Amino acid sequence: MKGSKRAALGVVLALCCLCACSSKGISASRHSVALVAKSTQTEFWLSVFAGAEAAATEYNLDLSIMGPETEEDFETQNRMVAQAVEDGAEAVVFSAIDFENNASAIDEASQKGVSIVAIDSSVDSQAVSTYIGTDNYAAGRMAAQAALDRVDGDLEVGIVNYDISSANGQERERGAVDLLKESGRANVAAVINTLAQAESAREDTIALLEENPQINVLLAFNEPTSVGAAWAVEDLDRSEDIFLVGFDSNVITVDGLQEGSVDALVVQNPYAMGYLGVESAYKLLSGQGGSLESTVDTSTQIVDRENLFTMDSQKALFAFEQHLN
Repeated sequence: MKGSKRAALGVVLALCCLCACSSKGISASRHSVALVAKSTQTEFWLSVFAGAEAAATEYNLDLSIMGPETEEDFETQNRMVAQAVEDGAEAVVFSAIDFENNASAIDEASQKGVSIVAIDSSVDSQAVSTYIGTDNYAAGRMAAQAALDRVDGDLEVGIVNYDISSANGQERERGAVDLLKESGRANVAAVINTLAQAESAREDTIALLEENPQINVLLAFNEPTSVGAAWAVEDLDRSEDIFLVGFDSNVITVDGLQEGSVDALVVQNPYAMGYLGVESAYKLLSGQGGSLESTVDTSTQIVDRENLFTMDSQKALFAFEQHLN
C-alpha cells in the first residue's frame, strides 16, 4: 500500500512538474509588445488602450502601455522607447509627438531588431512597417466641409492647432486650409499652435478671438484643444455667432454639442487604432508581416446636433475605455 501511495505521489509530482514546465513554455512563447502613446490622460488615449488590451488578450501577448504626461514631451517618449527595448519588447506600437525628433529613437529600436508599428501620428523613419490611423489630411478637409455646409455666407476662420511638430495636426490643418481656399468664400483669419492641454487652449483661444473679433468659425484639431476652444466660446458668450468644429469626443465636448458651444465633431476611431496596432505587431512577430498594408485608414465621421442620437454616432462618441492601473 505504501509503495502504491509513493508511486501515486510520484505520478502527481511528475504531472505538477510537467504542468509547471508547460506553463513556463507558454509564458516564454508570449511575444512582448510596448505601446508608447502621446499621453495617458485623455479619453482618446484611454480608448486606444482599450483596443490594444483587447488585441493583446486575443493574441496572448505581454503588453506594456506608457506615455508622457504632456503631448509635447518627445524626449520622454524617446526614453520610453529605449527602456521598452531594454526591457525586452520585440515590437513597439508608437504615436509620435514630434515627426522628426522621435525618429532617432525609433531607428535605434529597429536596429536592435524591434518591429515598429505607427498609430495616430507617424514618425520620420523608414523602420515603420505600417501606419494605422486617420487620414489626417482628409479629416482636416472634413472639418472645414462641416463648417462650409452649415454656415451661410463668408467664413472668417480661426484655427486652434497643437504642437507644430506633430504630423497629424499639421496634416489636418493643411487639409482644412486647402479646402477653405478652394471654397472661394472662406478666409483663414488666424492660426495658433497651443499646448495640447485644455486650459492652455482655452486661454490662447480667448486671446485669438479678442484679437480677431470677426472670426465666426473655429476649427480645433484634437481633444484638448477642442475642450479649450469650447470653454473659450462659452467664456466670451459667443456660442450663437461662432461655429466650432472640434476633434474627438469626451463628456465636455458632447455636452457642448447639446448646449451650443460646439457645433460639430470629427470623431475618429481610437479603439480600432489600438486594436489594429497591437494586432499588426503580433503579425510582424509571428511571420505574417507580408500581409500588412503600409497604411490602414481607420474610420472617421462627423457628429452634429442633428445626428447626435443615432446609433452610429453614439457608438463613435462613447467608445470603450480602459484606465491604466
